[in-house]
Amino acid sequence: MKKLILIRHAKSSWEFDVIDHERPLKTRGINDANLVATELKSHNIIPDKVLISDAMRTKLTAQIILPVLNIPESKVSFDYKLYDFSGKDLVDVIKSCGNSVETLMVFGHNHAITAFVNTYGDKFIDNVPTCGVVIIEFEESEWSKISTGKTTYTLFPRNLK
Repeated sequence: MKKLILIRHAKSSWEFDVIDHERPLKTRGINDANLVATELKSHNIIPDKVLISDAMRTKLTAQIILPVLNIPESKVSFDYKLYDFSGKDLVDVIKSCGNSVETLMVFGHNHAITAFVNTYGDKFIDNVPTCGVVIIEFEESEWSKISTGKTTYTLFPRNLK
């Protein structure tokens, strides 16, 4: 069985004159990431591997959440392919994950996250909001063979306020 934890980056800021890849988080995004981190900690979520888009907003979101979950840096890697909006690269990255990884956490972007959860999960979600978390469990033992799984958990910041 494989478990996938998808986390959309927290709310980003358009205030600064930077390229999209370098946009930081808004104060609201920082606050939401802290709320989500605290809630996730109460669920004892322990990924074997963490993959993060190398965009600034995903890295900053992960920098808030991962220390709260006590995830060591040795489990973390950054991947430019996760700076994906269509979802094709997100699927490729997940399906190419090594099979020794049972629980995979991925920090990414929309539309890719919402498209993935609606293609591979069993619960329709109109839009995974910023800093939203969706967990999908798959019966398959190989990431390359995952098909429709069971959406076992959703966490959206608005439900914590």
